[in-house]
Amino acid sequence: MNYIISLIVGAITSIMIFFNGSLSDGYGNPLSTVLIHLSGLIAILIIMLLTHSRMKLPKGLPLYLYSAGFIGIGTVMLTNIAYLKLGVSLSLALGLLGQTIFSLLTDHFGLLGMKTIKVNPKKLFGLGIIGIGICIMAFQ
Repeated sequence: MNYIISLIVGAITSIMIFFNGSLSDGYGNPLSTVLIHLSGLIAILIIMLLTHSRMKLPKGLPLYLYSAGFIGIGTVMLTNIAYLKLGVSLSLALGLLGQTIFSLLTDHFGLLGMKTIKVNPKKLFGLGIIGIGICIMAFQ
């Protein structure tokens, strides 16, 4: 089931990149980023109201975890810039390559407090196939 959920997230991400990039093209990057995050805030507040969720901040969480919102803003703004020049598929493919490389490094070195999972030849082979696929997409 988690594999299916991940596939759905990938499809939704493609749609999100198109919508975000189109907003950025129409309104400019900073204003579109505000509109994107404002609509997200409204959506989550509605969900919280409908599910009777309460916002309770646990104590003791590292302060850096709260930077995810800043990272999200950077991600949206940079993706909007890339989308205008590269389109949805290449922007998404390169973004996923970056995520994969950083994830492999995070696992291999146990960064951010993660459990260490060493990189093996199968993972490097898969990464190479992804790289070849992106080169084929980029240099048609």
